[in-house]
Amino acid sequence: MVGPRHPKSPVPGSRSAGATRRSALGLLLGAPFLSACAGVQQSLSQFSNPFSSSAPPAQPAGPQQQATTAGTGGVKGGLILPLSAAGNAGLAAQSMRNAAEMALAEFQNPNIPLLIKDDNGSPQGAQAGAQQAVDEGAEIILGPLFAQSVPAVAQGARTRGISVIAFSTDSSIAGRGVYLLSFLPESDVNRIVEYSARIGKRSVAVLVPDNAYGNVVEAAVKAAVPRRGGRIVAFEKYGADRATPARTVAQQLGSADALFIADDGDAVVSVADAMTAAGANLRNIQLLGTGLWDNPRVYASSALQGGLYAAPDPAGFRAFSGRYRTKYGGEPVRTATLAYDAVALVAALARTQGTTRFSSDVLTNPSGFAGIDGLFRFRADGTNERGLAVMKVTQGGGAAVAGSPKSFGA
Repeated sequence: MVGPRHPKSPVPGSRSAGATRRSALGLLLGAPFLSACAGVQQSLSQFSNPFSSSAPPAQPAGPQQQATTAGTGGVKGGLILPLSAAGNAGLAAQSMRNAAEMALAEFQNPNIPLLIKDDNGSPQGAQAGAQQAVDEGAEIILGPLFAQSVPAVAQGARTRGISVIAFSTDSSIAGRGVYLLSFLPESDVNRIVEYSARIGKRSVAVLVPDNAYGNVVEAAVKAAVPRRGGRIVAFEKYGADRATPARTVAQQLGSADALFIADDGDAVVSVADAMTAAGANLRNIQLLGTGLWDNPRVYASSALQGGLYAAPDPAGFRAFSGRYRTKYGGEPVRTATLAYDAVALVAALARTQGTTRFSSDVLTNPSGFAGIDGLFRFRADGTNERGLAVMKVTQGGGAAVAGSPKSFGA
């Protein structure tokens, strides 16, 4: 998943109730919407990397919370979150629950009773919560958040023909009937490679971390660069030792016109410093990155100025954050928009798609949907594609150089 999104512009005046309803209704098929700007806080990296791991939370969870229902109507959905999990996971889950209830409030007459279940941060809890929701009439399951909990939920849902929209960033757990509504590294890679090729940068050197995130990025970049008519002139992975891979890439940088570094804040800065120490002049090459670059450390780095990265247009999250602050008196976590979009999508499909509302044909509509973070669509394999902006690193933060697309291509 996902560097920090901090305030970069003034907070405008509050929006009308009609405007917030239109935002929710923007999730109708092929109906994108634009959001006004407000303030931002949390980062994508804080709530993508930790929760994409298959490892359980290190701290013991608290007492499991009682199941509750939000909203009323005839089309039930289940929401599975680790509400009683320890630390950041529980805080994120509560923020996502707030966002889900906010979506119900902003969608005019949603007709959705949301059956909210606490999975206690465990696969067993997620499986039990999903089973309860299905037994109570849920037609679709939203969540869980942890990657290791998704298969436990999917197993029971598949036997009942019920689709799952999960929030994990681990694309290996996507599949038939299990769709990921999350920020996947593959979308970042595809967007930045496509844009760099368009501006004539086709010879790419690549540095990625030797970890699960780096493995995903490696596969994506090795597919995306040749697909756009480019070539990879150097490729290295790094662990604790960044100096040796940096020297290897620096020696081959003369035949490259772009350098792609896929990592977050501190690590990206360290790699850039290692490249400079190895003799590379980073001002003479186009630097490329992923959404994890949205981080104050990156913006403060003189070596990374002018670098380009793909990320959701920040305007949507700023507007969402302003409304969330007004309603709940605090800042949302970055992944809160996933819960909002999932609930608004369910409400929109329930209103417009009749008895086939949550079928695979409807969910994988190639026109996609418009959410807080822009366009998204589900692929048949359960992964997603997002319409991302291209941002430029400046000392004042990320500045958009190419906006999010208004529609998907074929």
